[in-house]
Amino acid sequence: MDNLTHSLVGALAGQMGLKRKTGLALPTLIIAANLPDIDAFATLLSGHQHLALRRGLTHGPIAMLILPLLLWGLMLWFDHWQTRRGTRPDTRLPIDKGWLLGLAYIGCLTHPLLDWLNSYGVRLLEPFASIWFYGDSIFIIDIWILLVISVGLYFSYRRERRQARNWATPAVGSAALLLCYLAANAVITARAEQLTARAVEQRFGITPSLVVANPVPVEFWKREMLWRDNSHYGRAIYQAPDTVRVDEQFAAHQVSASAAANAASKDENAKAFLFWSRMPVISSHPNGLEINDQRFLNTLMKQSFTVQLSN
Repeated sequence: MDNLTHSLVGALAGQMGLKRKTGLALPTLIIAANLPDIDAFATLLSGHQHLALRRGLTHGPIAMLILPLLLWGLMLWFDHWQTRRGTRPDTRLPIDKGWLLGLAYIGCLTHPLLDWLNSYGVRLLEPFASIWFYGDSIFIIDIWILLVISVGLYFSYRRERRQARNWATPAVGSAALLLCYLAANAVITARAEQLTARAVEQRFGITPSLVVANPVPVEFWKREMLWRDNSHYGRAIYQAPDTVRVDEQFAAHQVSASAAANAASKDENAKAFLFWSRMPVISSHPNGLEINDQRFLNTLMKQSFTVQLSN
């Protein structure tokens, strides 16, 4: 997910009452919710090598143990530093070390869980296993999630300023609504994949080996459906509750993934791309091969997710 969403989730957790457990609770939750994205430095690498590094090691179990500890130590140091300099705010609550550590873990754990929801993927077991996990249920920037959280935060802060006793209630309500929204999208995705596989088989006599529901912006009730088998790949559009429109045109794989992997064995960008790619599409061109990913074949994204291999 985008970092604004991660930050708002951390803020929502704090506004549900957790920020009253210890000093520096709110900044700890917000920073922790973004902390696994320290792997963003990989985008400075040339070509597509960053694809093999993002959403891996810093999102796995070892990072989930170590990163909160590092943040905890940093926040304790910061509070002590301000105290020595005499700049610690008088309104800050005393530091409860146990709660501060617990909040660092809570914030950090929300990050890979949110990243798992979309179709880009996250390697939740890295470094023990380089397996990609996909939720396929939420677009990477979901305005409905942003809206639900923002409304809850607004009314919660408003009540808090008025010193109302139930100031956390709107934030709790937003969290409950958010969980219902996520569950509903998971159901939509499961239904979309089931009906699309059936529609492709009925229309073309092809049994897909893989069907992916690709979330789309704004229209959470719709999915861009991507399907493939060993010989063909195609597209459909799903709209809840049960409408599937299968594209009449579908393509044949020009080059097998194994042949592409062999051709890419000496190209670092291509190897990284194929490691990341969930639905590789390899085509021939006069000078060699072009490698894409079926999830990102639209004109806006294709250029960013294309590798060309020369003969």
